[in-house]
Amino acid sequence: MLLEMRIPSPGESISEVEIAEWLVEDGDYVEKDQAIAEIDSDKATLELPAEESGTIKIVVGDGETIAVGDVVCIIDTSAKGESKVTKKEVAGTPKAAVKSVTDLKGKKATPLATAMIGEHDILAKELKGTGEAGKITKSDVLGAIEGDSTEGPRGSSRKKMSSLRRKIASRLVAVKNETAMLTTFNEVDITAIFAIRKEYKEQFKEKYGVGLGFMSFFTKAVTIALQEFKDVNAMIDGDEVIHHNYTDIGIAVSAPKGLMVPVVRNAELMNFQEIESEIKRLAIKVRDGKITINEMLGGTFTITNGGVFGSMLSTPIINPPQSAILGMHNIVERPMVVNGEVKIRPIMYVALSYDHRVIDGRESVGFLVRVKECLENPKEHLMGGDVKKTLGL
Repeated sequence: MLLEMRIPSPGESISEVEIAEWLVEDGDYVEKDQAIAEIDSDKATLELPAEESGTIKIVVGDGETIAVGDVVCIIDTSAKGESKVTKKEVAGTPKAAVKSVTDLKGKKATPLATAMIGEHDILAKELKGTGEAGKITKSDVLGAIEGDSTEGPRGSSRKKMSSLRRKIASRLVAVKNETAMLTTFNEVDITAIFAIRKEYKEQFKEKYGVGLGFMSFFTKAVTIALQEFKDVNAMIDGDEVIHHNYTDIGIAVSAPKGLMVPVVRNAELMNFQEIESEIKRLAIKVRDGKITINEMLGGTFTITNGGVFGSMLSTPIINPPQSAILGMHNIVERPMVVNGEVKIRPIMYVALSYDHRVIDGRESVGFLVRVKECLENPKEHLMGGDVKKTLGL
């Protein structure tokens, strides 16, 4: 029996996708539910699983854009055989997979490229990856096999932008052109948060299996400020402004395919442990390429942390249709005047970019000052005066 596999809808409003890369070759035998391709939409990169076991005939090539519902491959379910090395088998297969991982020497490669490196006995150190974040792709391995390498002091390569990257580029330009975006700045003394984490982080992790990080403090502070400054938690819809009585906080996460913003729903109702656990769950799904479209839709406000990459100060761009975004940055010891004396304190600069069409200067500054108050005195403003009880310890 010949089974036509069609592209399923990744989510509402998505009408087409791009074949980022096939993880199997034409004519390979595949198992049911085996990941056979990676597909890019304008919101995320997802794996395409085989619907049945059989021999695959690929009808759409790498990099091609096709509509949702179109045939992408045909599986002959009457055929019998064994599947080759796949992404999920690379870590555990004792033959080519182990050899390939050894040869990679810490480099990243797609599952198909990994298998090809092992099959052709190629040293990964001789390969230059042209994929996202320097990842070695099938074309890189083929170039090495055919002797068509672009290595050298003046080498270059050209690749089509992914559907997700094109969408990100389009949205960023649209935000700059269609919103009255301004940014206000402040600084936060992190001393009190440092003290709380130093005293309780080990107990917290032992009890809940998750770290007591900075993101839970910032998320709690933001939810409090958003409930007091409601325009910051609003959005424009045509000639109307929609105010939300809940806070769904988007947490910007860097991924190989581009920036992803999974959403923590009703963060105002969560405690520290729930926030940390949910952020960890979503971040793992982004890292593993398992995040769904629905988990990235509907945020009312976004937090982005450039500090993990060493950023001292930046002006984050609003994530539409939201009206504001908070940028966190690195923590640096700086001299501060405290009660008339110069003290060395851990300081973070924070930035709030906002749409001036919705949010006036008074609200934007007031919001950021309120966030600063919550973070500099978390025991009083975030924990009701009882740190241990609030953390559930």
